[in-house]
Amino acid sequence: MPMQRICTLLTTKELAPGIISQTLDAGMLARQARPGQFVNLSCGAGLLLRRPISICDVEGETLRIVFQVKGEGTRYLAALHPGDEVDVLGPLGHGWEYPENGKILVVGGGIGVPPMLYTAKQAPHGAVAAVGFRTAALEILTEDFEAALCPVRIASDDGTVGCHGFVNALVQRELAADKSISCVMACGPKPMLKSVYLAAQEYGVPCQVSMEERMGCGIGACLVCACSVGGHNRHVCKDGPVFRAEEVDWA
Repeated sequence: MPMQRICTLLTTKELAPGIISQTLDAGMLARQARPGQFVNLSCGAGLLLRRPISICDVEGETLRIVFQVKGEGTRYLAALHPGDEVDVLGPLGHGWEYPENGKILVVGGGIGVPPMLYTAKQAPHGAVAAVGFRTAALEILTEDFEAALCPVRIASDDGTVGCHGFVNALVQRELAADKSISCVMACGPKPMLKSVYLAAQEYGVPCQVSMEERMGCGIGACLVCACSVGGHNRHVCKDGPVFRAEEVDWA
């Protein structure tokens, strides 16, 4: 059940140029959070709309978010200091559905990597991560996956870290090598999600995707984040952000 809570910022750190990690004392909001959900953060009195940010990790009543500084709202959040208070609405959205058996392959591209950390850590039968970045300077969270005993495969667009290429090639390689993987879960730009889905389809492995859309309210009231799923209009904030890949209108 979503709740609105004033949370205290505990830590803030720049992981890579323009990519910020923050932890919040979120109380019961953190305890209710599930992998794949997100929170909606107020960005000060001057901005009407909140900013939706995926949940990166949860430990007890501590909630971790990782976001990229893109506009006025995220610049406001990035400038906060430990001890500052943040108005948080959440947890929001429909998260991942874990398979009954077998490992999962979590796939993240760029700023789609953070929500996959908590997803991997909560996998009941283990997980492998395949992550992609534009370049080595933007690599984030790989050590966190390894600390959670989740093997990590890395690709980069320019070849400066991991394999030279896109993350869908890692998906194909992993599915060909490990038949115990029973589900692929992916978050990132829509073209990447489509390519990951096609790779999973090639090996007959079910795939879920976390969609990205602009949001207003975060609770399904404003209708801004509509997308076509299963031939019907669905709302990423309320019905998603996680959907079964075969139901998404990729056109």
